[in-house]
Amino acid sequence: MSDIRVHNVWMEYGDQIVLENIALDIASGAFVSVVGPSGCGKSTFLRMILGQERPTRGTITLDGAALPHEPGPDRGVVFQRYSVFPHLNVLQNVLIAFEFAESPITAKLFGTRKKAAVEKAQALVEAVGLGEHAQKFPSALSGGQQQRLAIAQALARKPKVLLLDEPFGALDPGTRAQMHALIKPLWRELGMTVIMITHDLKEAFGLGTRLLAFDKPRIDPQAPERYGARIIYDLDLSRDGPVPVLGFSRPMKAREPPKEDRRSSPHA
Repeated sequence: MSDIRVHNVWMEYGDQIVLENIALDIASGAFVSVVGPSGCGKSTFLRMILGQERPTRGTITLDGAALPHEPGPDRGVVFQRYSVFPHLNVLQNVLIAFEFAESPITAKLFGTRKKAAVEKAQALVEAVGLGEHAQKFPSALSGGQQQRLAIAQALARKPKVLLLDEPFGALDPGTRAQMHALIKPLWRELGMTVIMITHDLKEAFGLGTRLLAFDKPRIDPQAPERYGARIIYDLDLSRDGPVPVLGFSRPMKAREPPKEDRRSSPHA
């Protein structure tokens, strides 16, 4: 199970209120798309679920227990920027997750334990479509392939919750479509809860079973930091129906990816 409960959560940095009075329950196995204008607190919300940030007020629980105040193996994360080890090949990048799980200090396994870990890593590499690239280093991979590798890393510890922070924002449309075709079957097969931030509404509606839209319902021109963002739309996407028109205080605009990450390739 991976039920998440967010109870009256506020996030403040000094006098700046980023999020105010966020309250929601996320059922185990949901695929939640999170949208909203830049700077409205979406990534802050994700970091609180990950454990990188602590709410100023309120509580967040996972399966009824308070979230630890640091990231853990029960929550995997994939960022827009490819977070892989450049000095390790594809198989080694996935294998190291299993090595750290069984040997946290040295990350070294031997004998039958090593063989079992290699087999698990190889199976995961195959599952994300990188079997023929297992011995390549990240520098030899396309953007889509690197993101597949980052997803494999995040899934290696079998997290209850997978957090995606604009994971496909730096990819060209063709590669992005291929990544959509990869992530949804993996989500169904593994039965985990997914929370994905995106600025692409088509992507949000196409992948999610639920959509959360963050925005500031109140803005004071004299004190813009006085009010934080709230959830202004909470839509059940698991039912057929017309797609509503979402209105925001500012236009949605995707974060500009780093130049070195803006790669496209016919091979994803």
